[in-house]
Amino acid sequence: MRRSLLGAVLMTALLGVFMVAVAWRGVALVRTGEPVAIALGAAVLVLPLLGAWLLVREWRLAAAVQRMADRLAAEGRLPVDDLPRTPGGRVVREAADAAFAGFRAETERDPDDWAAWFRLGFAYDAAGDRRRAREALRRAAALDRAASRG
Repeated sequence: MRRSLLGAVLMTALLGVFMVAVAWRGVALVRTGEPVAIALGAAVLVLPLLGAWLLVREWRLAAAVQRMADRLAAEGRLPVDDLPRTPGGRVVREAADAAFAGFRAETERDPDDWAAWFRLGFAYDAAGDRRRAREALRRAAALDRAASRG
């Protein structure tokens, strides 16, 4: 098992324990019978539901990204991470920005190509823009699912 996967499983387990504890407190508040406590308890019970939904959403994205990466690797089209790095291991920002332009142009040429969006997602990540990286990877996963169905 990869270290990163083990770390993700452990963090998920810890989050699960936290969500159960929060849900327990919400139920305890609802059981008091006091109107304010019931309202607060109901609001608290939303947190574990939201957390569970977000957790499932992230694990589904991770599984989809891994499937796409495996397919690109098998086809020899997986992007190579050869960007220069600082002594601390971070990608040199200027190099990431330069590489990003090519990946962005690729998605503009073919906006329905899931592989282009996949590569753009990793270019965003290398450039330090995690929010856009996730958006691009979600788009890649959606396009991949649509292509698999159609």
